[in-house]
Amino acid sequence: MSLTVKDLEALQAKLGSDYRMELVDGKITVMSPSGYESDEVAFRFGRRLADWVEPNRLGRVTGSSAGFTLPDSNTRAPDVSFVRAERLRRAPRNFAPVAPDLMVEVKSPSDTVEELERKIANFLAQGTQVGILINPEDSTVRVFQSGKEPIILRNGDVLTLPDLLPGWSVAIAELWSPVFDEEP
Repeated sequence: MSLTVKDLEALQAKLGSDYRMELVDGKITVMSPSGYESDEVAFRFGRRLADWVEPNRLGRVTGSSAGFTLPDSNTRAPDVSFVRAERLRRAPRNFAPVAPDLMVEVKSPSDTVEELERKIANFLAQGTQVGILINPEDSTVRVFQSGKEPIILRNGDVLTLPDLLPGWSVAIAELWSPVFDEEP
């Protein structure tokens, strides 16, 4: 039996917000909580993005609880996403009926790079312009776009997305969890 978005909505209403779920190929998957470090990295990226997007009224930035119903009927939730204002004028109460313009996945200890790359490829196939894979384990950021080779960035590099977010940038070294070795 193939499940639908309505089935996902009903299950989420029954279970509440304690569970993050995705609908992929007619099957509902319960997402485990991410590791602390990966969530902090996602938050750091999202905060830097929102700090640019919101004052310029460019669109919406969301975290890992925001779901998107994609054209292939899958409902997925990236760790961070951005949708241009002209594509989503008002925040929907439930899942956004569009593919985000930018989606970001941060590798947690329970993820594999391969499964995250498949998820990014699915979003790109559904209309997402840019997919980013942030890997705290090897301190890399991979930038994916349809029809292009991935770009790999490391500490010392700066991420820019001039076609999507002209003028915005973030230093890769700013994304990682800080280390507090010394007492204040």
